[in-house]
Amino acid sequence: MMETKKFEFSAEHKGKIEKIIQKYPAGRQASAVLPLLDLAQRQADGWLPAEAIEAVAKILNMPPMRVYEVASFYSMFNLKSVGKFHIQVCRTTPCWLRGSDELTNSCQKKLGISKGQTSKDGNFTLNEVECLGACANAPVVQINDDLYEDLTPESLMKVMDQLAVGQKPKIGSQIGRQGSAPLAVDDSKTALPDPLFNLKPGHQNS
Repeated sequence: MMETKKFEFSAEHKGKIEKIIQKYPAGRQASAVLPLLDLAQRQADGWLPAEAIEAVAKILNMPPMRVYEVASFYSMFNLKSVGKFHIQVCRTTPCWLRGSDELTNSCQKKLGISKGQTSKDGNFTLNEVECLGACANAPVVQINDDLYEDLTPESLMKVMDQLAVGQKPKIGSQIGRQGSAPLAVDDSKTALPDPLFNLKPGHQNS
């Protein structure tokens, strides 16, 4: 059962909604359902109460169930209240191979919650999601709108500690990587040996 909360789009968002709908051809306004749901979620503290879904449906002249189907399909939309900081741990293959399970376990231990739950102080909600689209910098976590990349359990705990006291942690790579550039490597340890170089005088292949 969905949670409920009185909802009406703000005057600021009503102006944005008009501009969004104007981008779509006549009769195709329902295609604006994703950006309108995003606006509704931002206004409703990071989640979509039933009343917000109904408001979007009314504006786009859609059955509320159709809007609910869209909202429930995408993990970017939350159908129940979340904490001030919504931690989404990517669990897709590259992140899993690079330690996403350890990130999730560290969060659960630190916050005393399981996946899908919110900490007692209301600060953090923890969830696992599929690909966040930053595979080269795995493992990756999204907290609200920001990506934190190249994480270890220790660096993620540092990010959470900073958020908890109102600081703004550095977003992106936590190890100083530029964008998705390869990490610096010692070529002498990765270069293939030259077979001729390794042949000693008088050496004969058996």
